[in-house]
Amino acid sequence: MTEIAVTLCTFRRPEVVQTLQSLFDQSLPETVRLRIIVVDNDDTPSGRAAVEAAGQDAPWPVTYLHAPARNISIARNAGLSAAGDAEWIAFLDDDEIADPDWLGRILSCARQTGADAVFGPAIAEYDENAPSWMRARDYHSNHPVRNGGNVITGHTCNSILRWRNTEWRDCRFDLSRGQSGGEDTAYFLTLYRRGARFAICPEAIVREPVSPARLSFAWIARRKYRSGQSFAASASGLSQCLRLTVTSGGKAGICAVAALLSLPVEEKRNFWALRGIMHMGVMAGLLNLGQAAHYGRADEAS
Repeated sequence: MTEIAVTLCTFRRPEVVQTLQSLFDQSLPETVRLRIIVVDNDDTPSGRAAVEAAGQDAPWPVTYLHAPARNISIARNAGLSAAGDAEWIAFLDDDEIADPDWLGRILSCARQTGADAVFGPAIAEYDENAPSWMRARDYHSNHPVRNGGNVITGHTCNSILRWRNTEWRDCRFDLSRGQSGGEDTAYFLTLYRRGARFAICPEAIVREPVSPARLSFAWIARRKYRSGQSFAASASGLSQCLRLTVTSGGKAGICAVAALLSLPVEEKRNFWALRGIMHMGVMAGLLNLGQAAHYGRADEAS
């Protein structure tokens, strides 16, 4: 019997009920058993009633935990501890809908490749109010990537991690990143450096309806800057940090020029501006500049 602990953190999102239903609807072999762990990071246990009601007639046990502090790393660590001796831990977000074959596909990929963690895409679903320039570039989807041909880190919006009897059972999410974000990038990078090997499964899909609060240039800019800061953690050693600082600065300058030359064309202008902001975030991360708090904002909880 293969036991998977599915963990998701929630913060004032009623959509978590739909996320849970998509987990109840998973098509899985009889040899796979799930435990679903929902960790509420709100100051008060605001999600308890909805989660426990959804779990009453569920095909799998649903555990509700309250881990307050508006620090997502605290909630993620509570989920790791609650996973106990599960063979695998699966992660997704509380506003995502997993395809019925999601978990089966990502587990199969892990077994076939021998990977310790597998990452899949989180596909954004826009409504008719989304700007055309945003739809064209699909800024809200999250696709796992390779770096120099290797997968060196990943995300918790769609992933599975080998857990039982592993060397990283003691690893936890960085509390200092629990409000700024990027804690999952740093976590998986730490595991990679401890010997974990990763793979990508494009067919293991979860879908995320994009809320109106996120349909702005400013929201995407904050995320791009933060992702740049998170990427900076992949640099190790003084020479590599200096090289990345210089190249990021040069790329930011090129992007600024390209944005100015593209002023009349909204899609191109925004593309180059946001790309430049990401490179500025890389420089900020390398220079250890402080990260703004994103988690717990009104537009993050909607």
